[in-house]
Amino acid sequence: MTIFHGNMEFMKSNVSPKVVNMLMVQVFKYILLVVLIFMIYIVTSTSLESNLYKEWDYLASIPWMRATLWDFYANILVIYLWVIYKEKKVFLMVLWAVLFFCLGSIGSIAYVLIQLFRAKPTDGIKEVLMKSKRDI
Repeated sequence: MTIFHGNMEFMKSNVSPKVVNMLMVQVFKYILLVVLIFMIYIVTSTSLESNLYKEWDYLASIPWMRATLWDFYANILVIYLWVIYKEKKVFLMVLWAVLFFCLGSIGSIAYVLIQLFRAKPTDGIKEVLMKSKRDI
C-alpha cells in the first residue's frame, strides 16, 4: 500500500494534470482500437457461423435476450445524445444514429476513436468529451 501511495505522490509532484490528460487520450486510442478490432472479429465470425434472421424467433423468446437488447439500445441512446451535442450537421447526426443502431458497439467505438484522433495533441479528455463542433 505504501509503495502505491508513494508512486502517486511522485506523480502528483512531477507530472502536470495536463500531461496526464494528454496521456489518457493516447491510452484510450490504443485500448479502443484493440476493442474495435476484437468486436469486428467477433461480429464477423458469429455472422459466418449463425444467421441472426434464422435465429431471431428463438432469441426473441428468451426474456434475458430481450432485456439485453433494451439495455443495449438505452446505452446507444445515451451515447447518441452525446453525438447530438458534439455534431453540428443534421446529416452527421442521422448517419451516426443509423451506424450506432445497426452496428452497435462497432459504430460507437468508431465515433469515439474519430473524436480521439481529431483531438489536438495538447487536448485532454475534457476537450475530447466536451468540445462541440458548434463551438468552432
